[in-house]
Amino acid sequence: MFRSSTSLLRVALLGDAAASGATGLLMAAAAGPLAPLLGLPEPLLRGAGLVLLPYAAFVAWLGRPVPGLVRAVVAVNLLWAADCVLLLASGFVAPTGLGIAFVLLQALVVLGFALAQWAGLRQFATTAVPA
Repeated sequence: MFRSSTSLLRVALLGDAAASGATGLLMAAAAGPLAPLLGLPEPLLRGAGLVLLPYAAFVAWLGRPVPGLVRAVVAVNLLWAADCVLLLASGFVAPTGLGIAFVLLQALVVLGFALAQWAGLRQFATTAVPA
C-alpha cells in the first residue's frame, strides 16, 4: 500500500496510465476517422496509439515507487511533450486547428504528469530518508 508520502506520486502515475491508455486506445482504434478531422496521418495516429498502450500498462503496473523507473517515466513524458511540439514545428504534418489543439493538449497534459511525477518522487525521496 502507498504511504501518504507517495500519494502525489501514485495519483500522477495512475492518472498518466489512465490518460495514456484512453488516448492510445482512441488513436489506435479510431485512427481512420480521426485522421481527416485532425489533419494527421492515419499511420502516425495508429502507431502513436499502439505505443501508448504498453506504456500505459507499464505505468499502471508501477505500483511501488521504484525511483529509477519513475525517472524513466518522467523522461519519456518530457520526450513525448517535446516531440509533440517538434511534430507541429517540423512541417511534416499539416494538422487542422483541431489537430493542433489535440497535439498541444497532449503536450501540456504529459508535461503536467511529468512535473507531478517528479514532485512526487522528490517528496517520496525526502520522506524515505531516515531522520
